[in-house]
Amino acid sequence: MKLLSFRYENRTSFGPKVKREDAVWDVLAIAEAYGETDFPQTITEGVAGGLDFVEKVRQLAERARADENPERFKYAFTDIEWLSPIPRTPKNIFCVGKNYAEHAAEMGSDAPPEKVVVFTKSPTTIAADEQDLPIHDDVTGSLDYEGELAVVIGKKGKQIPRQLAYDYVFGYTIANDVTARDVQEEHQQYFLGKSLEGSCPLGPYLVTKDELPNPHNLSIVTKVNDDVRQNSNTSNMIFKIDEVIAEISRYVTLEPGDVILTGTPAGVGKGMTPPKFLRKGDTVKISVEGIGTLVNRFV
Repeated sequence: MKLLSFRYENRTSFGPKVKREDAVWDVLAIAEAYGETDFPQTITEGVAGGLDFVEKVRQLAERARADENPERFKYAFTDIEWLSPIPRTPKNIFCVGKNYAEHAAEMGSDAPPEKVVVFTKSPTTIAADEQDLPIHDDVTGSLDYEGELAVVIGKKGKQIPRQLAYDYVFGYTIANDVTARDVQEEHQQYFLGKSLEGSCPLGPYLVTKDELPNPHNLSIVTKVNDDVRQNSNTSNMIFKIDEVIAEISRYVTLEPGDVILTGTPAGVGKGMTPPKFLRKGDTVKISVEGIGTLVNRFV
């Protein structure tokens, strides 16, 4: 199932993509019409319900399809404002650094890391698909893109065994780990350069894990103004998703709605000769197989 959050006529809601249509079912409207009183009001609230939540959403969509006037519950994508499927995480967004060997090399590393490199971004960085993002030219002259597969946690856990890690995954989305390279270098740490407003767009969909049974065989492509900059596959990750979850949860309790960015492939602006950083008016498109394309323009 592909879930999305949206705003329609000043009302915020969410629902699954309509099959074979560029449209969404408004499950909150369906739940209200059919007297479902104890239904999650956001995707973030729902992910803790796991498969039960997904099944309830499926049942509501089936009710809408069978309704004598199903169109009252369905909105075309052209009529909605896209929102991030996870508008706010319970804590900072977890990010994995240098998780593709070629990216580690282009960033100046002599060898790939031997342990998982973890840093975080503020939850206030989250933005949506199709949202215009600030270029932040008042504080940085080297804003960069990083296309990534993002994991959304669906169950609370600490010290999660690697062999059980996927039991704690609700689904996957796409992220752009936007980075101010000069800020990162000036402060000799990641957080400030990674936490500018709008520097973590997520979307367009949150895809449930059953639709992507092998998240380590997905093409990932980043374009800047239709120029292909990153073209790789998640099979090239050094540390796989189960290992990342196990390592993070050794130290930090993971909660439903937590987001983990799994690292970016080679081809970032800083790694080019000469470097090609984002400029005002640039559009970044990140496509991950089985999920869709995340699109943002920098203004």
